Amino acid sequence: MTETESKVVDLLAVFSDLGPASDAVEHLRSLGVHDDCMNIISGVPVTEAMLGRPQQWTNVPRIAMGGALLGLGAGMFLAFVTPFLYPYPIQVGSQYPVPGPPTVVVLFELTMLGMLISTFVGVFLDSFFPNYRPMKYVPEISDGKIAILVECPHVEENKITDALKKLGAESVKPAEAQHL
Repeated sequence: MTETESKVVDLLAVFSDLGPASDAVEHLRSLGVHDDCMNIISGVPVTEAMLGRPQQWTNVPRIAMGGALLGLGAGMFLAFVTPFLYPYPIQVGSQYPVPGPPTVVVLFELTMLGMLISTFVGVFLDSFFPNYRPMKYVPEISDGKIAILVECPHVEENKITDALKKLGAESVKPAEAQHL
């Protein structure tokens, strides 16, 4: 390791409640730890607003909109093009070739089906699921605890450890990757 490279601090702090974890996130920011260097691990859903963190942006809405547009296109093809294809031109009495109410149902259902499938696929792609790499985790998270994973190259490990313990961390230990 050269003089310009610094050791990466890799700590996992476990908290029993959301309040002390939120305070710890704020205090870590004041110590110079960026939001990119912190990861909150919880067994229950915790929003960014609960911890005072910036909102995470995702591509799932764009993927869902693309799927909805593809579904709408498929519905339009079925409703407006297939009645005029070679084996299908059936004229029933004085009805229009494209009837209104069934067309609305086909367009709606295929639009929603396209959006549903693309949202499902988008969530998997956006979360990199399944992930076969070893992950940093502690079993206490399954018992309802909240952990803060700090991976930062430019802070002092002792300073971070002491601050987290003072803020109510049950344990602060080096993070180890485990196969889950």
